[in-house]
Amino acid sequence: MASLAGLLQLQGHRITGSDKEAYPPMSDLLRGLGIAILKPFAASNLDPAPDLVVIGNALSRGNPEVERVLDERISFTSMAALLHEEFLKGRESLVVAGTHGKTTTTSMLAWIYQFAAQQNPALEPSFLIGGVAENFGTSFQLRPTRTFILEGDEYDTAFFDKGPKFLHYFPDGLILTHVEFDHADIYADLAAVKTAFKRLVNLVPRRGLIVAYDGSENVSECVAGALCRVERYGFSDGAEWQVKNLRHEDGLTRWEVWRDGALWTEFEMRLAGEHNALNATAAAALAFGEGLSKEAIQRALATFKSVKRRLEVRARIGGIAVIEDFAHHPTAIRETLRALRSVYPQSRLWAVLEPRSNTLRRKVLEADLVASLRHADRVVLAGVYQQQRIPEDERLHPEDVVRALNLAGTPAELCPDVASIVDGIAPRLRSGDVVAILSNGGFDGIYEKLPARLRELHDRSERPA
Repeated sequence: MASLAGLLQLQGHRITGSDKEAYPPMSDLLRGLGIAILKPFAASNLDPAPDLVVIGNALSRGNPEVERVLDERISFTSMAALLHEEFLKGRESLVVAGTHGKTTTTSMLAWIYQFAAQQNPALEPSFLIGGVAENFGTSFQLRPTRTFILEGDEYDTAFFDKGPKFLHYFPDGLILTHVEFDHADIYADLAAVKTAFKRLVNLVPRRGLIVAYDGSENVSECVAGALCRVERYGFSDGAEWQVKNLRHEDGLTRWEVWRDGALWTEFEMRLAGEHNALNATAAAALAFGEGLSKEAIQRALATFKSVKRRLEVRARIGGIAVIEDFAHHPTAIRETLRALRSVYPQSRLWAVLEPRSNTLRRKVLEADLVASLRHADRVVLAGVYQQQRIPEDERLHPEDVVRALNLAGTPAELCPDVASIVDGIAPRLRSGDVVAILSNGGFDGIYEKLPARLRELHDRSERPA
């Protein structure tokens, strides 16, 4: 929604918005654009009545602004529908979809195009990403050129349109990273998730291209009915884009990409983790399939930075690294912790998790969550975010996760709030430790509160006796 607001402002519209709360990095982005965030929701936020109200998918009947829109018949639409009408018509739509890796892969693809535009300005892309891409310092860009790159979200569109947002984007080219059960609040089971992705695949025209991960039976099932060219990427010998000899050395991730049994090229980038090498390979495959040069792709990835809130180092204090990552699913948590292991192999790794996403707040993937958290040396769980909104029989009980981790040999503890987390772990952290803070929300300011406490303790220890 913040990215769409920025795009609309670039078109000359006057934009305001409202929310229950707003958090960095998007709150910072909107503030920099001069777009007011009105808090909390109130019918008076619509004074004077706007020409159009874009209703986000987190809102439902009973919201005071939704009720005023309906009572007064103010024109309204969804983010995805407006994006299609205002920006995608007449352009080539390149969509990155999947349960994991969408934001980073979309950012990589956009940067590849931006880099290639140095030689061919017609390649400079418009884009919309669900996070702030550090190479751009923003989550959106609008250019008069043909290519529009966007993150395709499988979450529902609005209370009046329960289909996934990505069905509005009509991709000419598609990357499909992973397909797993997620968004337990709107999908009944994995079969329902796969149905959504199959419908997306069915929208790609015969002239289009799908680049799909080859390490997932679910992805294979979803692309089986495609009527366009499908190219697979991954580690298997059958992948058109095969990743080999992946290693992390000298602060860089390096790997080879093979095609048709021969070395195609070797990539290197700053981001760590097997999952990020796969994301980069997918972006490279689609860009090459769209006609961009191997050399431009290679050089772009070598200069790719990251995305805010993805393995972002928030502080280094007294030899302790505090790292933030956007955690929404057990698989994403596992890959984040594995990536940190590759970068900090000798460090004691702490995982501090807030179960906040609609999937993590439910117990449906509890066993997977336990298995993912075992990649850490120490685990701290916060209370379930707004647990009262989850039915008791569906709700995750973090004490059960803590108990299972301790029984499996991974020391774990439950701290109900941020104050108890900071008070409990800050004195126990030592030089060389890495603290991964995992949440898809603001986590009550822990990203600032923990470093502040660590600085206080460090400064105290540095004072002469």
